Formats: sequence, structure tokens, C-alpha cells
Amino acid sequence: MSLAACAERVERGDPDRFRAVMSAPPAARAVLFPLYAFNLEVARAPWVTREPLLAEMRLQWWRDVIEGAGQGAPPPSHEIAGPLAALIRDGRLDPAPLDALIEARRRDAEPRPMHLAELRPYLEGTAGNLLWAAAQALGGTRREATIKIGFAQGAALWLSALPELRTRGRGLADDRADAVRSLAQDALAALAEARAARPGPAAALRAATLAAPILRAALADPEAVFAGRLAMPEGQRRLRLIWAALRGTW
Repeated sequence: MSLAACAERVERGDPDRFRAVMSAPPAARAVLFPLYAFNLEVARAPWVTREPLLAEMRLQWWRDVIEGAGQGAPPPSHEIAGPLAALIRDGRLDPAPLDALIEARRRDAEPRPMHLAELRPYLEGTAGNLLWAAAQALGGTRREATIKIGFAQGAALWLSALPELRTRGRGLADDRADAVRSLAQDALAALAEARAARPGPAAALRAATLAAPILRAALADPEAVFAGRLAMPEGQRRLRLIWAALRGTW
């Protein structure tokens, strides 16, 4: 049960969040790395098999880990589940948003496109609950605003991944530019509302600093989304995260 193993998993699978966490104090990293490693494991669970039942079993295993930790069970011998369960058992992570995140991820086990009306609840349930778990663990109290930021961050990531999702039959049911514009506009509005509420702490929210430019690009040129040209260049992402860390903002 190693924090280093969790950090390595995040560095490989979610480099932007890894950089954001590395700008946080060591005590925050001890919570955020297991949390984000857990998120990667849960996010990939429905994609490693074509059988919905097997995907459900993988997700249920994580629910059982979280439930057991909440009841004080010893952490399992698993390089990610172990540290995560220890944090829950010790009261440093709230199991409720983690359980809600897993529940929202069940949608990924359904091999069909996503309707626009489904997307916001799905993104709030996944990215929103992840961000709320992180913020709450570091002392955040503004749940509604944090969920909105998570929705915006999730929308930016989802739109960036849309070409790959389409090849797997998991894109937009309404596969048109208007639907992309609608999602980007809704996410930018949510982000503006959340900023006005001044949620925190910045260490938990920092990776969301990349959401706004991606969403603005999608709004301005929806065809770039379908063509796979939405992703921000690596150097630009690094600079934005460094600048946010230096300013102590997100």
C-alpha cells in the first residue's frame, strides 16, 4: 500500500492532474494521489471488457471497498484500494461522493451514444463528485460551486475525447455542431457561476484551470472537436498549471 504507486498511476494516466497535485502541499498530495488513482481505475473499469456484467462486477468491487472502509474494515492489500480505504477509514475522505461517482460510471457500461440531456448529470456525477471529494478532503465547503467546476472540467475532457468515443459507439446521439456548442456554452456558464462563488481550496481545483480555454475553443469551432483538434498543446497545459500554482489560484 504505497502512496508512490498511486502517484505513479496518476502520472501515467492523468498527467495534468499529476502536475496539479505536485503543486499542492505534501499533506494534500497524500489524499489526492490515492483519490485520483482510484478515479482512473473506476473510469477504465467499463472499458476493459465488452461484457456489461463484467464491468458491473468491477465497479461493484470498488463499491464494496468503499463501503467496507466506511465501516472500519482493514484496508485491502491493493496498491490503490489500500491507501484509498485507509483514508476513508481514518475520516480523511468522505465515501459518499466516491460511491456516487461509481454509480454514475455505470452509464459507461452501456454501449450506446450519450444524449445531450444525459451529459450534465453524468459529468456532474463523475467529474463533479471527484472534484467535490478532493475539495472536501482539503477543507472545501461549497459543494454546489465545486460540482459546477467539475462539470465544466468533465465537459472539456469529454469533448477532447469525443473522436475516440465516437469510434467506440459512445459519442453524442445528436452528433452535430449545435450539440457541441450547447454543451460548451452550458459548461462555461457553470464555470463562471462557480468562480463567482469563490470555492476552494485552490490545491484541489487547480487542474480545472485547463477547462475554460478548451471549452471556448469548442464553442468557437465545433468541427475541431469532431476532427480531434481540441486538445491543448502539452507546453501550453504545463505553463497554465505552473502559472496557476504560482498565483495560488485555479
